[in-house]
Amino acid sequence: MPDRAAKQQTNKSRTPARRKGAGRRRRSGEILDAAARVFAQHGYHGATTQQIADLLGIRQASLYYYFPSKEVALEIVCMQGVEDFHERARAIASGTGSAAEKIAALVRAHLMPLLDTADYVRVFLNERQYLPRASRRRIAKWSRGIERVIAEVIKDGIRRGEFRPHVNPRLATLALLGMLNAVSTWYGKENASLERISAEYVQLAISALAGPKARGR
Repeated sequence: MPDRAAKQQTNKSRTPARRKGAGRRRRSGEILDAAARVFAQHGYHGATTQQIADLLGIRQASLYYYFPSKEVALEIVCMQGVEDFHERARAIASGTGSAAEKIAALVRAHLMPLLDTADYVRVFLNERQYLPRASRRRIAKWSRGIERVIAEVIKDGIRRGEFRPHVNPRLATLALLGMLNAVSTWYGKENASLERISAEYVQLAISALAGPKARGR
């Protein structure tokens, strides 16, 4: 077995590599944040890699170390946005609580990212349509996953008697997502905090799913 000095030397030699890897991951995150901001502000067709580089204060050529094209950058930004939605939704659905409580948590989890990752949200919602077919399909798998999670929560609420028996889970899911996704287009233009918007939307969702008895609580 190697002695202590040899182990220490090995650990020292690994430390710069670890630091380099951590630094690269941080830089990669910064570059994605910049790409998300540029795509959100200018749209995919109006955005350029030069704008992303200028925002970061680096040479345009340096971006290609992290992604080979603007198209790939868009897919990565969209994927990150939808994966975050999906992970939060799955965690809520698999947790404890009533169906109504889960719907409330899903509504809040869907809206609160507008506080700190609004660029990713807006790019995912508005710009993914410009991706090539194969990329759109990869993104769509995650979108459908979110839809399935919400639909299953609604089905569970129907089985438990929390929600009206004749609610169509699929249509209710699409209606809920349509309502939530639209917030990104006007949030910040109305005199309402995201907490207040979330609370109002929770009440709207539960009232629609549970019917009159929800309004009488």
